[in-house]
Amino acid sequence: MTDLLSSPASVHPAIPTDSSAIAGLIMDLQSVGLRIETELETSRKGGAGPTDSGMLWIEGVPVTVPPSTTSPYSLKAEDGGQGIYRDGVKLASVAGTRRPRFYDLTTADGVPYHQIALLHLDSLASTVVQACNYWGNSDQCGFCGIGISLAAGDTIAKKTPAMLAEVAVAAKELDGAVDATLTTGSSVAPDRGALYVAKCGQAVKEAAGLPVEVQFEPPRDLSTIDQVHDMGVDALGIHIESFDPAVLAKVAPGKFRTGIETYFRTWEYAVKKFGEGRVSTYVILGMGEDPELTIAACKRAVDIGVYPFVVPLRPVAGSLMENVPAPSREYTEPIYRKVAGFLAERGLGAETAVAGCARCQACSSLNLVQQAGSAAPCGPTGTRSAQPLLQIAKRPA
Repeated sequence: MTDLLSSPASVHPAIPTDSSAIAGLIMDLQSVGLRIETELETSRKGGAGPTDSGMLWIEGVPVTVPPSTTSPYSLKAEDGGQGIYRDGVKLASVAGTRRPRFYDLTTADGVPYHQIALLHLDSLASTVVQACNYWGNSDQCGFCGIGISLAAGDTIAKKTPAMLAEVAVAAKELDGAVDATLTTGSSVAPDRGALYVAKCGQAVKEAAGLPVEVQFEPPRDLSTIDQVHDMGVDALGIHIESFDPAVLAKVAPGKFRTGIETYFRTWEYAVKKFGEGRVSTYVILGMGEDPELTIAACKRAVDIGVYPFVVPLRPVAGSLMENVPAPSREYTEPIYRKVAGFLAERGLGAETAVAGCARCQACSSLNLVQQAGSAAPCGPTGTRSAQPLLQIAKRPA
């Protein structure tokens, strides 16, 4: 296998001028997948983050794409790299990811580093407690695979702050990690696991100097967020998953009981501590949600300084929703366009996120759509012309 660089800088120093075309291609790929006709490093099964996906740099843009045997797009080997083709025509150049060097190391007591944290393109990621009080019962989130990688022996149940600090230093020095994203399964404790994941984040930041995002459920006492902030964490991910209450009740009953308004109260409090753009939430498309309701709630989130990280459903093998197809580009693109416009008006973007999923953007085309809009030709008044607003699709079946 060609030793492909894990960073795009030496291959494609900048996003191509026609970022809207690249955004369109990536939206298609994240919907229909990619036929892999060459070797490709992929992530482990299950867990959090971009599971069951190939990690690529497409024209310098970090992307996670699900492999597919039926996709009209194929990944082919070329001299010195790879390319994406359709009907024999090359559409984009690709740099893949080599196996990170730190994966071959172990702790003093014999735990492989890759069971502690993984490199998602250039972001170090770990589920610090690989257990959730929703898993394995009627509250299990339909899209989640947190218990799958643990059952497969690909990870360990609990990572300590010292372990994560050790791995983070190696990931930065050996493989160029630029930030760290730490999440945890939901806990029945009043802080919902926030203090432990923040303690891990504090250790990573102090040891490796990486910007850190930690992710947790809304704590019962909002002063917990003050404690997390005082540990030096840079950003928070507090994930609602869907703004449609009917969908949330079906696919994430525990989050539904927490209540959408509880999320908004928590975000407002967190933004006051961390600043605008430093608090984000996952918004998954393709679970049957009402698109107009979703867009309106995303605007409400943006208006208080929260970054709604809109992503297409990525069916995880072994999850309750493993057979639900990913949404089409025709469905996701109009929503991306609307939300990207809200973000641009508020002055929020991937760069304001500092760390975490909203900084990485590999699982979404939201930032590319926003960039394409900001690069639109100037109109007669000298202002940037807005991207045409597409009609919002109907609620998917």
